[in-house]
Amino acid sequence: MSSPNFGAAPIADLVRAYLAAEYRWQHNSDWHDLHIGLQAPALELLFPDAGTFGLLSAWNPHSIECAELDNREADRALHQDLVATGAPFLAAFASAPNRSWREPSWVVMGLPVERFDALSRKYGQLGTLWWTTGRPGRLRIDAARPDGFDDDEHVDWLRMAIDAA
Repeated sequence: MSSPNFGAAPIADLVRAYLAAEYRWQHNSDWHDLHIGLQAPALELLFPDAGTFGLLSAWNPHSIECAELDNREADRALHQDLVATGAPFLAAFASAPNRSWREPSWVVMGLPVERFDALSRKYGQLGTLWWTTGRPGRLRIDAARPDGFDDDEHVDWLRMAIDAA
């Protein structure tokens, strides 16, 4: 699935929303925060040999709102794909700070970044989060950086040029 051409303004607005969003993961009955630009010490303690951690979702491909039934079906398919990797993973979610938007997600441990990105693209995700042990979390955007976007040091732009429509 290729990324649609949103144009510079929508991509920039979406990236700002992702940077402002809140991210959490669940272990047992406790929820833990994740932050772009900070390490993930609790994940590193629980999974000391993982080396990498990624948060992704199958909801709302390309950040276009879908029906809940479609999102749940995509989430079930992503869950099956994560099981097939053999890597450990836990429930997670992303939300707007005011909770006007919330999206179920998964945090997966120990996948190579290429495999993680392939899953993200399979489910049409524009943005994901990525940590390497001992390093700050990064926002990975499957698009080119729009001209004039005030770049954030914790954003990885995965495409060199905006795809033609």
